[in-house]
This record gives sequence, C-alpha cells and structure tokens, in this order.
Amino acid sequence: MVKPYHYVRFNWLRRVDLDEAAEELGKEFSVRMVRIAWDDRMVSLDQSMNEELRVRADTLAAFLTPFKVVLFQKEAAPFTARDMALRKRMMDLYPRDRPTPFPFMFASEPKFEEAE
Repeated sequence: MVKPYHYVRFNWLRRVDLDEAAEELGKEFSVRMVRIAWDDRMVSLDQSMNEELRVRADTLAAFLTPFKVVLFQKEAAPFTARDMALRKRMMDLYPRDRPTPFPFMFASEPKFEEAE
C-alpha cells in the first residue's frame, strides 16, 4: 500500500442521526462530537450541517455528517479487524459513492490491505 486510504461516501435522502450513531459506534470505537459554532455571517440552508462526528478505530478514522462520511488514514497501514468493522458500518450508513443521484461525480473505493 503506497498511499493512505481516503474515501468519501454519501446518502441522499435520509439523514444520519449523529447522536444515535455516536451512541452505537461509541460501544466499539473512539467517538467525539464536534459542533461548529454558528455565526450570523455564515450561510447554510441547514444549520445541522455544522455538526460532525469523529470516529476512530485503529488505523482508520471517519468524519460523519448527516449526509456524508469521509473515511481516511493518516498513514498507510493494513486494516485491522476493528478498521474493517468501522468501514463496513460506514458503507451501511452511507450506501452511495457519489453526491447526487445523477450519473456523474462518482469515486471508486481505493485498494487497501487487511492485517492478518
């Protein structure tokens, strides 16, 4: 593996409840909720997008928002069993590989290795 893993997944119509996800994921992983302070000068159609759940397994981490997850590693390493469990749960919560239903802007999952 040459590059650290980095992959973005989406869900389009239903938002992920970050509080529920934090409770569920906190049983197995390190979890931290980050709420970005809202400023009157900021523009957003949905202020709940200013929340982010940060989840960490062993070498794999995830930043979750209601409609998008970013899975990443800081340094390339084989995925452990906990990393694979986090990856699978994120694929279940965020089943789409592109930000819209339209057939463009998709990304394929990068290759990764599993630890023995």
